[in-house]
Amino acid sequence: MWILMLRRRMGPLLSLAFVLLLALSVGSPASVGNPEDYAADESERTANENIVFDDYRGKGCVDDSGFVYKLGERFYPGHSNCPCVCTEDGPVCDQPECPRLHPKCTKVEHNGCCPECKEVKNYCEYRGKTYKILEEFKPSPCEWCRCEPNNEVHCVVSDCAVPECVNPVYEPEQCCPICKNGPNCFAGTTIIPAGIEVKVDDCTICRCHSGDWWKPAQCLRRECLNGQSLS
Repeated sequence: MWILMLRRRMGPLLSLAFVLLLALSVGSPASVGNPEDYAADESERTANENIVFDDYRGKGCVDDSGFVYKLGERFYPGHSNCPCVCTEDGPVCDQPECPRLHPKCTKVEHNGCCPECKEVKNYCEYRGKTYKILEEFKPSPCEWCRCEPNNEVHCVVSDCAVPECVNPVYEPEQCCPICKNGPNCFAGTTIIPAGIEVKVDDCTICRCHSGDWWKPAQCLRRECLNGQSLS
């Protein structure tokens, strides 16, 4: 009986204590920041606000390496090989008319304001072969060629005369055909030499036209009896 009465009197007090503990746990943060951290952040922000960047506009020029030049001073900004003058509006660089590079230039240097050709191809290429400047050569029996100073090959093809025979031949390493047996012409199907009368059979004598080898031979047929000439 006594215990039951004690529980009834202590019940409201226990409930009130539980509510107070719950309120304290919710209202207070789990961890409190270090005051020194806040001081460090504040000092860093203040230092950043106090940084002053130099402004050279209207006072000088700065190259790619950070060097400062006075107004009127000549310098090389780095992105250009041509000299520049520092002005209030910034660097003003020279823009010279550079000489045209050789079309056969194989090595170009950019050390100066203008590009400079340091090596020019001093040979010619023709049909897979190389030749020196002014070198003469014959790629075929009928061609005569030379490597010109402009690295181009100039060739001349031989103009062959018309052979004075009906059976010309081509010899190795010779461009034009030749008549190995001298001038001749056709007498029917027979080839006869030019300049003389030739008896092609017992009754016929032929002779080539003088200078007109391509024409058939002039032939004179005599009267014959049983294959024998009567004259």
